Amino acid sequence: MRGVGNLLRMVSAVAFWSIVISFLWVAALALLDPPVTWTMWQRAFAGQHVERSWRDLDEVAHTMPLAVIAAEDQKFMDHWGFDLEAIEKAMRTNARRNGKRIHGGSTISQQTAKNVFLWQGRNLLRKGVEAWFTLLVETLWSKQRIVEVYLNVAETGPGLFGVEAAAQHCFKRPAVRLDASQAALIAATLPAPGRYSCERPSNYVRKRQGWILRQMRNLGDVLATDLGPPERKP
Repeated sequence: MRGVGNLLRMVSAVAFWSIVISFLWVAALALLDPPVTWTMWQRAFAGQHVERSWRDLDEVAHTMPLAVIAAEDQKFMDHWGFDLEAIEKAMRTNARRNGKRIHGGSTISQQTAKNVFLWQGRNLLRKGVEAWFTLLVETLWSKQRIVEVYLNVAETGPGLFGVEAAAQHCFKRPAVRLDASQAALIAATLPAPGRYSCERPSNYVRKRQGWILRQMRNLGDVLATDLGPPERKP
């Protein structure tokens, strides 16, 4: 019995400190920019050149956050980190595909939590930890901060991270000068930046770009107003 008691105390201590450390980690990154992510480390460790230049939200054209929300998560401003309808739809789609290409239902908040704090993968452990970090991100960060971090850590091409790297690589211009068409083209690559390219877009990527542009027009100026820059870091 003493051994069981010691084990329970150890498990409780690990759980307690895991919660405390994760809370402090997420709280710190509400103000500090993450210098590197696990995915960047993985790409660099594999010998791939990694390129990223951080840009605050007010240094990115307003078309870019509008484009990624239109493409990836149109309920972003309204949900609390999870889009249950999208998750249910993804589960039905994947069941029909019988193990073929996986259709995701992750929100921008979930993708940000995964990209910043976690490793790549689809196992249940990682998804559970992702859910915890998503709740912390939604609680401790503003929506503006979430989309700002997302725009800087999302993989936008082989070895490219963030919209500044994509803008420079594909259009030879800074992210602050992206027009709607260029922003939509970058957003069109996000589901699979290893396969899709904004520099040499396939017919599929062009079709997706057109769809995103239509969604951007439908969303109108509401998101541009809601997504003003977050409070600047000291």
